Amino acid sequence: MNSDIFSNPQRFADMDAWREEALQLHAAAPVHRIEQPGFRPFWAVIGLDELLEVERQNELFTNEPLPTLASDEALQLQQEANRPQIKTLIHMDDPEHQKYRLLTNDWFKPSSLRSMGHRLEELSDRALATMEQAGGSIDFNKEVAVPYPLDVILAVLGLPEQDYPRMLKFTQELFGATDEDLQPEGYDPAAQAEMIAGFFQYFAELTADRRAHPTGDLATCIANGEIDGAAMPDLETMGYYTIVATAGHDTTSAAMSEGMRLLAAHPEQRELLRRQPDLIPNAVEEMIRFASPVRHFMRTARADTEIAGQPIAKDDWLLLSYPAANVDPRIFEDPLRFDVTRENANRQVAFGYGVHFCLGAHLARLEMQSLFRRLLPRLESVELAGEVTTATASFVSGVKTLPLRYELAAG
Repeated sequence: MNSDIFSNPQRFADMDAWREEALQLHAAAPVHRIEQPGFRPFWAVIGLDELLEVERQNELFTNEPLPTLASDEALQLQQEANRPQIKTLIHMDDPEHQKYRLLTNDWFKPSSLRSMGHRLEELSDRALATMEQAGGSIDFNKEVAVPYPLDVILAVLGLPEQDYPRMLKFTQELFGATDEDLQPEGYDPAAQAEMIAGFFQYFAELTADRRAHPTGDLATCIANGEIDGAAMPDLETMGYYTIVATAGHDTTSAAMSEGMRLLAAHPEQRELLRRQPDLIPNAVEEMIRFASPVRHFMRTARADTEIAGQPIAKDDWLLLSYPAANVDPRIFEDPLRFDVTRENANRQVAFGYGVHFCLGAHLARLEMQSLFRRLLPRLESVELAGEVTTATASFVSGVKTLPLRYELAAG
């Protein structure tokens, strides 16, 4: 199979076309052998049940040696460097992964996040105020969807507000390395390595401060975390900050913007939510199903096996495609239809599954539910006011610009 929808970042700029091609692949099989110039051959797992089968068997299908798709050139550079640039939870397998995950697991449990309800209400009010001040025309992604979850996760970490723009730039450069708007000079692996090194210095200074002056924030928990009775190594410590600070907001902002795009394109669904706000949690699941901001993870087979009758050899590479699994027509009837009443919307797998299920999944849901509960009663009308653009990145991406025209009811 020579489809490039998984390996070519430019294909993610048009997700409607992407999903249409994914449906064509579904019609043929749930697993496909992909061969593209410049990449090692890999198996694209697009069936939802087949993806879950791989996720369940985390000892047979491992993250190591690399959890994301990389070109031959990038693999060669990493081999020459003789050490990873970064090591986060997504780079780890059990038992190492479980030890590191347990350090912060309690922070993201529903019981721990209840106390954040008031803060989320404040941020939702701020989002509404931003739209009131904008006077009926706004780039929703830049002005609302990006600031909201950034404020949440960096406040949890305990970072000062003056550092928020710096962290946003870091996220955009890390996840948008192949997007020409975010990297106007083009993708440069050496420049990205330099950027990562600069932020490692930032996190190293943060670690030193939290060890000398511990507080009650998540940064203190990470800085003082121990694995097997010893302080976390520097690479893993820096990686922990990185995955929390970046994945904690970039994926949520992408889902928020996709949700608003869908509501603007489907006024009948928006009006249904205005009349029946109890549907908002289910609508959020449907928005996340469409958004699927994490486009893939890679796994390596550790033994000969098979998936859906397809033989998989030891050391074969597998790409788990979350946006493709989320339009699996065997699971979701008429999968390209946005339906806030979809009975099985919560079967979406955008947060992953099994031991690598997203730590921040519950927080992301709470943020989106709070935002739309606040906005929808006031949102009398909304429509797209220009071109919607999507970041061209094959790992994590989503809406980049979302120009809207709207009318708000008097508050």
